[in-house]
Order: sequence, then structure tokens, then C-alpha cells
Amino acid sequence: MPSWIRAVILPLSGLLLTLPAAADVKARSCSEVRQAYGAKGFSLADIPFQEIAGEHLRICPQEYTCCTTEMEDKLSQQSKLEFENLVEETSHFVRTTFVSRHKKFDEFFRELLENAEKSLNDMFVRTYGMLYMQNSEVFQDLFTELKRYYTGGNVNLEEMLNDFWARLLERMFQLINPQYHFSEDYLECVSKYTDQLKPFGDVPRKLKIQVTRSFIAARTFVQGLTVGREVANRVSKVSPTPGCIRALMKMLYCPYCRGLPTVRPCNNYCLNVMKGCLANQADLDTEWNLFIDAMLLVAERLEGPFNIESVMDPIDVKISEAIMNMQENSMQVSAKVFQGCGQPKPAPALRSARSAPENFNTRFRPYNPEERPTTAAGTSLDRLRTVWRTMQHSVTDIKEKLKLSKKVWSSLPYTICKDERVTAGTSNEEECWNGHSKARYLPEIMNDGLTNQINNPEVEVDITRPDTFIRQQIMALRVMTNKLKNAYNGNDVNFQDTSDESSGSGSGSGCMDDVCPTEFEFVTTEAPAVDPDRREEESSASKFSSSLISWSLVCMVLSLQRLYR
Repeated sequence: MPSWIRAVILPLSGLLLTLPAAADVKARSCSEVRQAYGAKGFSLADIPFQEIAGEHLRICPQEYTCCTTEMEDKLSQQSKLEFENLVEETSHFVRTTFVSRHKKFDEFFRELLENAEKSLNDMFVRTYGMLYMQNSEVFQDLFTELKRYYTGGNVNLEEMLNDFWARLLERMFQLINPQYHFSEDYLECVSKYTDQLKPFGDVPRKLKIQVTRSFIAARTFVQGLTVGREVANRVSKVSPTPGCIRALMKMLYCPYCRGLPTVRPCNNYCLNVMKGCLANQADLDTEWNLFIDAMLLVAERLEGPFNIESVMDPIDVKISEAIMNMQENSMQVSAKVFQGCGQPKPAPALRSARSAPENFNTRFRPYNPEERPTTAAGTSLDRLRTVWRTMQHSVTDIKEKLKLSKKVWSSLPYTICKDERVTAGTSNEEECWNGHSKARYLPEIMNDGLTNQINNPEVEVDITRPDTFIRQQIMALRVMTNKLKNAYNGNDVNFQDTSDESSGSGSGSGCMDDVCPTEFEFVTTEAPAVDPDRREEESSASKFSSSLISWSLVCMVLSLQRLYR
């Protein structure tokens, strides 16, 4: 080739080689990126006006870019913050469900207890006057213990109720035998005959069944709402791993660095990133769903097939039955007690003279419903019914919300990636960010859970190291689920005492191997005969004592019977 031709061609080829680069740089202005970056609240001093070489980038493609090192760092932190907010926002429904429903149920149940206590007090003051008022602290103690049990206190329901009837027998035994003086030891012997003599008929057995079943269901249910609330609050506060943060930055803000701030991630791309970042949360789902199912079972116990009127109306009859049984059988009861515990000493003449007309001649009469006291707001019973109906609506509402919260943790990636603020949506699969450019995302979508992320193309996940925090929540749900199943079968469960941080313990209801008789007929053991000088090692008596404590228990128990059913 002649030298003059070579002299012309070589400069021209050099010019042609430099033209595309110059045109490319001129075409890729960072003006759109500057506008979007500034809208995030960042300083425009960080961003160039035109693309620069991207060798400094650590996450985004190292090509010509609008991002400086400072920008990549800030946008990386921004992506982490937005992800945390997205998870918390997406789980808002389940968190508020447990927070608000726990608050409502707890308020209703406590109000039910308060109104039951007030109703009983009003009725007894009017019906029995001073005889009741002199012993009113016994009823207060009874309700205090029931409330403490409900809040997780260390109260054995069956023992407490057994003690209640035993002490009632002691008190009424003195009233029907005022001519005798009874020592504390003698009265303790009397109380041991409660089960054997059945002075109150079958009322104590039936009421014990109703009270234990009702309170077991209510306490376990409210504790379940507490556990659900705590787990939801904890799990919704995520701490993304370094690998997750890199993937989030690449998905959400590397389009900025490539000069494509308006291009959103492809939907499937988002799913793989979220499934990698939320792999441990998805593993919570199995135990969470079992927990929700158990909560729904106990909620069935709280609704019950009978209305409040059918529960409340027989109360006066039941009370009269218990008290009148004691009076009608007083001679037989006294004779058997004297035979077993020995002949008591006669009371001093002066005391006997006072006691006979004051106590012995006082006959407990059946409570007349027409004499039920009223308040400015209507009868106490009406208030109980109002509270109960409101509580029933609350339980129904809770059940519906619980059903909606199933599979909430495994569905988080799908919920987040449906957000139009996050992805381009499923209808725009060609014009979306796939992690490298604006084009279709080709990799397959990973399955849920930690072990399925071994080949996740977007997030580096160590499947050999499950998140310890999430595992703790799974264990908390598993323990609560077992307690809910026990409560559904009528078996008492242990809870942490919220008042003294000691472990609360309760008794079983008599069900064996998770099987209960259909009519709640529990097997009871008759108390053995007691010799005059014999004292059993354990006493079932407590400090509850009142001439009319039976009314207290019945009113309390039957008003809550429907909580179990």
C-alpha cells in the first residue's frame, strides 16, 4: 500500500474508533438520576453530572455509572432501611390483630369478673344482710384468686375450689350446731368429710367442672394472644444479613447507578431476593399455622352453644339447692362428723344462749329472683349479659382475624413484591430491572424456607446456620400450641406468673391421655373415714370461709361457664 494512502487511512480509523465513545458519554447524562437521588433527601454534591468509570463500585456493575462510592454506600443503607420498613408495614395486619384483640378480650374478661363479683355482692347484701356482710371478704378473696389464676398466677383451681367447699362446710357446721364449741383442729377434721358426706349435694362437683374448664380455656386463650402478639412483633423487626443488604442494593438502587432510576425490579427477581432475605421467617410458617389452628379450637370453647340467659337463670336454684341440701341433711351430717371426729365440747352457757337464736334459727332461704337489686344502669345481671354478648362478638371477630393470619410469614415475599412501589409488576416482564439491565428476568423462582435457598441466584444464604432468634420464636409457638391443645382437652397448663415472675402451676381437670368424658364427668375419689384422733397429712381446706360462699362460687362459675363452651 502506498505510503500516502496509509497516511490518510490511519488517522481516519483512529477518528472512527473514538467517535462511539464520545457519543456514548454525551448521551448518558445523570440528570434523571440526580433528580431521583435528590428526591430521596441526599445531597447532589455526591453525584456527577455525567457517567463516570465504575471500577470503584463494590455492588453494582462496574461499568460507566452515575454512582460515586459515597452514593453506593448511602443507597445501600437506604435499601436496608426500606426493606425493614416494608417487612414491618407488610406484617402490620397480623401485629395489630394480636395487639388489639388481646386488649379487647382481656378487658372484656376482667369486666366480666368484676361485674360477676358486684352482682353477687349486691344480691347477697339484699338477701342475707349482715350474715353475708360479716363474711364478704371471703368472696373478695375468692374472686382475687380467680383473677390471679386468669392472669397466670400460681393457683391450683381444683384445690382452691375443694378448699372453698371444705371451709364452707366448717362454717355452716358451726351455724347448725351452735350449742357446741369447735376447735381449729376439730373443724379441720370436719372439712375432710366434704367429699365423703357431700353435704351440698352434687353442686360442688358440677361447679368445679364448669369453673375449671371455663377458666382454663379463657386463660390459655388470652395467653395465646399474648404469645402471638410477641412473636409477630419480634419477627417483623428484621436484621438483614450482609448478603441480603447487597442483594437489596443491587435490586433497588443499582438501576440508579446505571442511569435508569425509573426502571423498577422484575417481579420474579424481587421474589428471589425476598425469599433469600426472609428465608428464616418463612420457616416460622409451619409452627405458626399449627398455633393458629390451636387458637381457633380454644376459641370454639369460648363461644359455646348456650346463651347467657340459659347460664345465669339457674344460678339461684343451684345456690338454694346447695345450701338447702346442707340444712336438710344437717342432722345426718352432724352425726357422721361426731362419729368420725369425736364428740365436741359443749359451748359455754352464755355463748350458747346468744348463738342459738342468732345462728341456729336463721334459716337460709332460696334466693328470690324478684328481689335482685337494681342499679341506676339496670340490674347487675343485665350488665353481665351486655358484657358477655360484647365478649362473644369479640371472640367471633378474633376467629376471623386469626384465619386471615395463616401463612403470613411465607407470604411476605409475595406481598412485598406485589407492591407497585417496589416492582414493575407481573404485566411488565420485559421492561424491568433484572439485576444487570432492563430486560426479562430468566432464573427460576426459589421455593420457601432456608434449605431451598442453597441455589438462590440473588442472595448469598448460609443454609447451615439457621437464625437463632427465629428458632426461639418457633419454640415459643410450639410450647404455646401444646398448651392450647391441652386447654382444648380440659387439661390445665403452666404459665409464667405475671405478678411475681414465678412459674405458675395448675391442676388437671381429670382428663387422661387427652380424652375427656363428653359431659365433663370426671372421676372423683371418696374421702376415707377419719378416726376421732386421726389427721390426714394434707388438708384441702383454705382460708375461705363464709356461710354463703357457695352462692359466690356458683355465681362466678356459671356466669363464666360459657367461656369454656
